[in-house]
Amino acid sequence: MDNSIQPTSALSSSSGHRNMPVIGLGCAVGKSNLNALKLAVLEAIKLGYRHFDTAAIYGTEKALGEAIAEALRLGLVTSREQLFITSKLWCHNAHHDRVIPAIKKSLSALQMEYLDLYLIHWPISAKPTSEEEEVGMSLPNKEDLSPLDYKGVWEAMEESQRLGLTKSIGLSNFSCKKIDTILTFATIPPSINQVEMHPVWQQRKLREFCKVKGMNVTAYSPLGAVGTRWGSNQVMENEALKQIAEAHGKTVAQVSLRWIVEQGVTVVVRSLNPERLKQNLGIFDWELTDDDYDKINQIAQRRLIPSDFLISPHGPFKTPEELWNDG
Repeated sequence: MDNSIQPTSALSSSSGHRNMPVIGLGCAVGKSNLNALKLAVLEAIKLGYRHFDTAAIYGTEKALGEAIAEALRLGLVTSREQLFITSKLWCHNAHHDRVIPAIKKSLSALQMEYLDLYLIHWPISAKPTSEEEEVGMSLPNKEDLSPLDYKGVWEAMEESQRLGLTKSIGLSNFSCKKIDTILTFATIPPSINQVEMHPVWQQRKLREFCKVKGMNVTAYSPLGAVGTRWGSNQVMENEALKQIAEAHGKTVAQVSLRWIVEQGVTVVVRSLNPERLKQNLGIFDWELTDDDYDKINQIAQRRLIPSDFLISPHGPFKTPEELWNDG
């Protein structure tokens, strides 16, 4: 029996609509935590999680696939169709002729025949790697960065969906202008834009743009990626969020997640802790008040996740403003 307890959001695709769980477990945990990730995935499935978000760059596709295979063996879920799996195309493979081989490699690592969602991870390419090796958590050298062939890469993404390798395709870290570029030639429009979003970076303009264009938004780093080398404590230590959490008898994490889902946005949140996995699902039986919204709307806005690894005086984006332009 499927004991998933969280609501779903309709995800548009060329074949109609798919149900995407509102909360997913983020799998960007690093190679040193692969065994812990497997245990967390099994625990998450027991708790009711059905969406798992990984990427080639994370180096966790194999571990996630092994955990899901184990969950199926144990009867925690009875079929692959009960799960929603997202992965992403890394910059080194963001070339027209490398998209299909890249998704096939992800599927092989995951021990799956298809993804539910495949995303272009960033709007940039990098020099292809010379050997078929695991990229792991490595980042491209700045001298290897190159402009993304939007049309060529998106055509290959569309082909991956037509071939049945993924049920839906989308984007990650794309601004309004960059999404518009894709939409000028897309025959299958992107269904999702996955971006940093939380009360400290609310993405109001981008969310409204995506709504008008018929795209869903998924929030990553909803707690500021606290605890990672690239993260920040500015969400978890925000005084306004602390006040709201105390008033409701909730955690700051629950307040941030509740605010996100009240915006009609799906969310992927990373945790290996069983208690926090459970707490992160405890957001569906209460609501934020008008007073809460007054406080949240006054929070000073700033992007927290760094993108300096994509900024280079000789690359496609010479400043953060060029990367993010209007949104």
